[in-house]
Amino acid sequence: MQEIPTVDISPLRHPSDPLRPFVIAEIMDAFSEVGFLSITGTEVFPDLVDEVRQTVRDIFSVSEKAKWDQAITRNNYRGYVPLGFFAPNDGTGTADRYEGYKLHHEISPDAAVFDECFLHGPNIWPRDVPHAKLVLLTYWKQMDKIADLLLGALEEGLGLADGLFRDAFVNPLTNMTLLHYPPQAPDEAGFGIHPHKDTDALTIIAPDPVGGLEIQTRDGNWITPDCPTDGFVVNIGDMLELWTGGQLVSTPHRVVNLSGRERYSFPYFAVPRYDVVIEPVVKPKPGFDRPAVRSDHWSVEIWRTNWPDESANADTPELGTLHP
Repeated sequence: MQEIPTVDISPLRHPSDPLRPFVIAEIMDAFSEVGFLSITGTEVFPDLVDEVRQTVRDIFSVSEKAKWDQAITRNNYRGYVPLGFFAPNDGTGTADRYEGYKLHHEISPDAAVFDECFLHGPNIWPRDVPHAKLVLLTYWKQMDKIADLLLGALEEGLGLADGLFRDAFVNPLTNMTLLHYPPQAPDEAGFGIHPHKDTDALTIIAPDPVGGLEIQTRDGNWITPDCPTDGFVVNIGDMLELWTGGQLVSTPHRVVNLSGRERYSFPYFAVPRYDVVIEPVVKPKPGFDRPAVRSDHWSVEIWRTNWPDESANADTPELGTLHP
């Protein structure tokens, strides 16, 4: 594929809809060929997306001191991520040209999973943007619904038992990263985000009017996804590639902001519950050979190797890094 197909997913809400099998076939074709898809029919109001984008702008408009007061730490991967802090997980390359704000699945403080997995904990909500929590959690709930619809479609498309994927996302390690990309000069080294593959199961992102997202096709070209303004871009991450034995593909992509404008983005990353073992549930494609990985180990290694003085080792999953 040299372009990203657009699919109206509204028939997925109705098991008896005569268009449902055709929609599932379109989703399967896109995710097995290019790993990316634009979707419409989500029932997410554009006004909500606009409100989230403005909230993200507000979060990054506070003072530098306020940002650093709520910065991530090694013990809590939540809060502000400084500009240029992260580089490719293999320790090579130029630092990425973005600043971020990290949030994780919000659960009740008395939930048993808090004691079962140390990766869970309270979010650090932006202190100087008091409306952020309500706006972002409202949006997050809508993304959960979309992810559930798509995972159900993939179960059906792959001939799997009902709920095999979806049940793995109860008390998940799902997270969001709020992102601000300052404009880059044409001769500036590096990227907004370097070429990489996502390490989650499924990513959902509202298209930014500034542009800058580029997807690598199988022949090595880079294309810009064509997504309606009221739609969303969805892509397969490494977890679902492993889960399906390579039947669905996790595709390299990058961000380059040469627009001369500030770019804001807020991707949603669907990640299974901490104790889910990711391994093929269908017959792997010929030549596909990757070991099983537990969801929490995968997440721990992503967290650890994001720090500039840490590096991957033999026990580290591939983590989306592209190798020559």
